[in-house]
Amino acid sequence: METSTLPLEKLRYPVGRFETPPLYRSALVKQAMASIEALPALLRAAVVNLSDEQLDTSYRAGGWTLRQVVHHLADSHINSYTRFRLALTEDRPLIKAYEESAWAYLHDARWADTELSLRLLEALHHRWILLLRSFDMEDWHKSFLHPQNGEVYLFQAVGMYAWHGEHHLAHITSLKDRMDW
Repeated sequence: METSTLPLEKLRYPVGRFETPPLYRSALVKQAMASIEALPALLRAAVVNLSDEQLDTSYRAGGWTLRQVVHHLADSHINSYTRFRLALTEDRPLIKAYEESAWAYLHDARWADTELSLRLLEALHHRWILLLRSFDMEDWHKSFLHPQNGEVYLFQAVGMYAWHGEHHLAHITSLKDRMDW
């Protein structure tokens, strides 16, 4: 199927938009943790046999290449892991936002072998899951302050980053399906 036949919203948000849960729900947190734990292997499986030409294909017109998506996941999830640690060790810390689109156009995100970010995500997610499994109810209700998004509780952040991984994985897998790769 050609990309141009799909609505832009479906190309941009293949798994739908994230909806922030207003209250802690253990089932949602467990589901999010399972998604975060599974992402590195699913991402590796999605890109393992792609050529450089395929990796350098945009998932939609005006979108990032698959290579940039892989590197973006590593960049974003490093930032998230750091935000979790800050929220656990400081009282409602003000975190630093970053220009993710600009990061995606830095040299390493445009040209580096995806294996670098795949290995980084494997190690990072292993550490992240170890940390998340140690949480008690109080930890899930700790928060950080995002300059644009306001107060974010860790139970919300874990869901957002689970969605984030699924969202970008779907960019890759849906392009592969459309291109019959």
